[in-house]
Amino acid sequence: MPVIDRADLPYRLNVGAVLFGRDGRVLVGRRAGLKPKAWQLPQGGIDADEDPRDAVLRELGEEIGTANAEILGEHPQWLDYDLPDELIGRAFRGRFRGQRQKWFALRFLGTDAEINLDADAHPEFDAWKWVALDELAGLAVSFKRGIYETIARDFARYAAPETR
Repeated sequence: MPVIDRADLPYRLNVGAVLFGRDGRVLVGRRAGLKPKAWQLPQGGIDADEDPRDAVLRELGEEIGTANAEILGEHPQWLDYDLPDELIGRAFRGRFRGQRQKWFALRFLGTDAEINLDADAHPEFDAWKWVALDELAGLAVSFKRGIYETIARDFARYAAPETR
């Protein structure tokens, strides 16, 4: 098997959703089929010629079964993470070194009953829960921790509970 040099691989374009509930907590999903179990925010690839704002709503619909949300803001930069060495050549069918992500803060407008992890034929998550924003980094796999720290800090202004 040929050795893959990470420098020869591009980043996969991706969007991420920090979905705030009315109480200011954030939705995380437990990745299906992974051991050990890992929690993460909804995220996914951007289709060719797709606007990132459209992509984040599409990804919510695919991963949690509802896109009943409004975009509150977006992180001003694209944020990159590199896969660890042991995943290079395996994850993303060996085509990418990591992901370049555009992150969005969104407010969930629906009810918990709308969340359906089986909406897609290949569910991304097997469980979900609401957590405090400051818990995100501790839930993330090590190679995504820096991004989760950044978005938790930069999206903290959206974490206040709704008062209406």
